[in-house]
Amino acid sequence: MIKYQAQVTFIGPLVSEFVNHNILVLFGNDAPEELREFAVIHDGTVLKSKLEPGDTINLAGSSFAILAVGDVSNANLANLGHLVLKFNGETIPEMPGDVCLEKEKLPEIQIGSQLIIEGKN
Repeated sequence: MIKYQAQVTFIGPLVSEFVNHNILVLFGNDAPEELREFAVIHDGTVLKSKLEPGDTINLAGSSFAILAVGDVSNANLANLGHLVLKFNGETIPEMPGDVCLEKEKLPEIQIGSQLIIEGKN
């Protein structure tokens, strides 16, 4: 079951600094200008079902298991298209907005890259 789907429309000039720390910050197309500098902007709008550990994020042709979901992550995604993806292998989020994923090398994100979040069921 696809829970969320989007396509990358803009990549901020400071995104690489976060990528160097295994973090991707995503926002929907309506993100304020001051946030666009360090964010991957996408056109997703509808969260069909809450993200849960065990779900999979497919990003730019690579798949990553979700290990932990912070308390406000689902609300942020539903309301703002906002996700903080941390590729850190942790099972307890450090911040309430974090979504922790397998500790893997981040894929190369480009304009047009697809983001698909699939449920474990």
